[in-house]
Amino acid sequence: MNFDLIVIGSGPGGYVAAIRASQLDMKVAVVEKAEIGGICLNWGCIPTKSLLKSSQVYSYIKSANRYGIKVGEVEADFSKIIKRSRTIAGQMSKGVGFLFKKNDINIINGFGKITAKNTVEVSGNGDKKEYTAKHIIIATGSRSRVLPSIKQDGKKIIGYREALSLTEQPKTMVVVGSGAIGTELAFFYSTMGTKVYLVEFMPTVTPLEDAEVSEQLAKSLKKAKIKLMLSSVVESVDTNGDICKVQIKTPKGEEIIEADIVLSAVGITPNLENIGLEELDIQTEKGKIKVDDFYKTNVEGIYAIGDIINTPALAHVASAEGITCVENIAGKNPEKIDYHNIPGAIYTNPEVASVGYTEKSAIDSGFEIRIGRFPFSALGKATAAGSREGFAKLIFDKKTDKLIGAHLIGMNVTEMLAELVVSKKLGATAHQLIKSIHPHPTMSEAIMEAAAEAHGEAIHI
Repeated sequence: MNFDLIVIGSGPGGYVAAIRASQLDMKVAVVEKAEIGGICLNWGCIPTKSLLKSSQVYSYIKSANRYGIKVGEVEADFSKIIKRSRTIAGQMSKGVGFLFKKNDINIINGFGKITAKNTVEVSGNGDKKEYTAKHIIIATGSRSRVLPSIKQDGKKIIGYREALSLTEQPKTMVVVGSGAIGTELAFFYSTMGTKVYLVEFMPTVTPLEDAEVSEQLAKSLKKAKIKLMLSSVVESVDTNGDICKVQIKTPKGEEIIEADIVLSAVGITPNLENIGLEELDIQTEKGKIKVDDFYKTNVEGIYAIGDIINTPALAHVASAEGITCVENIAGKNPEKIDYHNIPGAIYTNPEVASVGYTEKSAIDSGFEIRIGRFPFSALGKATAAGSREGFAKLIFDKKTDKLIGAHLIGMNVTEMLAELVVSKKLGATAHQLIKSIHPHPTMSEAIMEAAAEAHGEAIHI
């Protein structure tokens, strides 16, 4: 069967690219070896947020007395929380399936391999079939990275996928890696009552975030009774016996932690094996597929997007790349993606949200900067909600007054971030943010006040 476009992978890059292509009157097929929607919908972004919501509700109920509400004994049903998460993932996957049907997109179940410039061979159920297309987009995503010292067995040493579907809640857990996945799951399990040790090789948690945000998040992690082990390395894990014995090299020396489960959250590995790269001489660089500004590989008609190329491995980035790629194929002359304006979000408690330069990276890049900070403790909305942790920090180019970076940590800040992404894209200045009236009482007032503080004009501090 011949198509205008075949997309290999149905994650947030692949399925969005397919739908946009269909909107542009292309005949489209999507090859998927597992669940529709890929890792994000089924084993990542969505089910994780379901677990975190359950833990948030549990935490609220346990602290109801703070809000003047009396409740009886509270008990979390771990298996039902996991089941709810899996149900939601299933609903979202079915939703993408509905969108495929609505947009007349063909779903081909099986493992896709490019065997010629315009040919994809799909293997499944002991059978192989070939499909042809003018254009092929590789969107095969990634999987949990495995370290030699922490080899995952899926039972005692697990990745994020297994962490979302445990049948029993562990009493103790060692989480290795304090990026978004590690910190989110550490917060979830700790809130549920698991004793959590969070091990990080770098001297700060979430090392890619602004230093002040990382410092504040570390305080919140400790407040949540998570044991932080920074500048530390897991050297080995002994899984013989009923528990894991985790040997950790710390700045103070060797330490052995006993835990029911070890969760390895040290990053991801792109899924590039056996998809035809070598046979077609598709170029790679540093373990990822090399593409141009519109995601074209060195082979005519073949493109790559998402976690398998050297751009931020985020669902929303993959979606944007898919749309840009397809619109370029269709001759729409789309705008290139600005990778200096990519929003980042971590759904811990408090949440973390960021875009653009950190203070250090702005200085290292030669900017003369002006910084405005505003604590959420000074906001009526945050105080009324009982969530006064955190702050908004805005970074401006002193010469132009334009916003070049924003870093927030606090309640619901991931929902506030879009304003700053749009502001940065449109070249908004601190004075324009100051003069943009924000509703009261809201958390978003911190953005206006932080901009004002950069010029010494903040009202409420």
